[in-house]
Amino acid sequence: MTIDDLIDAVIDREGGYTDHPADRGGPTRWGITEATARADGWNGDMRGFPRDRAATIYRRRYWHRPRIDTLWPRAPRLAAELFDTAVNMGPPVAIAFLQRALNALNRGAADYPDIAADGRLGPATLAALDGFLARRGAGGEEVLLKAIEALQGERYVTLAERRPANEAFLYGWLANRIG
Repeated sequence: MTIDDLIDAVIDREGGYTDHPADRGGPTRWGITEATARADGWNGDMRGFPRDRAATIYRRRYWHRPRIDTLWPRAPRLAAELFDTAVNMGPPVAIAFLQRALNALNRGAADYPDIAADGRLGPATLAALDGFLARRGAGGEEVLLKAIEALQGERYVTLAERRPANEAFLYGWLANRIG
């Protein structure tokens, strides 16, 4: 699997043009909101927003800029999950999930020091991940994924509880974004 495969999967899952009345993001195409497309210089109707431009945005804004690409050599399944979560919830949220899970799994800082859950993927987070994987081995990545998906699921339910219009999306979020 490559980043191109991950991007294709996101675009396929997001589908073409939508403008759901309950979606605060407004018109989207390929999962890219109108605001994101405009920030990238797109001035046309979202119905015509090109797939290759969406792929470029995904690569730049959700893979390289938040440094999720640095996770790939260490834990590719984790990188794939965080990429998808970053697309759906924003990179800082996805990375904070990783940081919170690493802190909760470090056995009271016995395995590696606690890190700030600041939503930025820097040297301290990478060192904590390396420490976790060294301590827990190949099975550790699976446990870490479960912890991140639990945090993600809790956030989806909370979003639906706080804003009833989000209930329109909860089933799809849980079915398509977790696991």
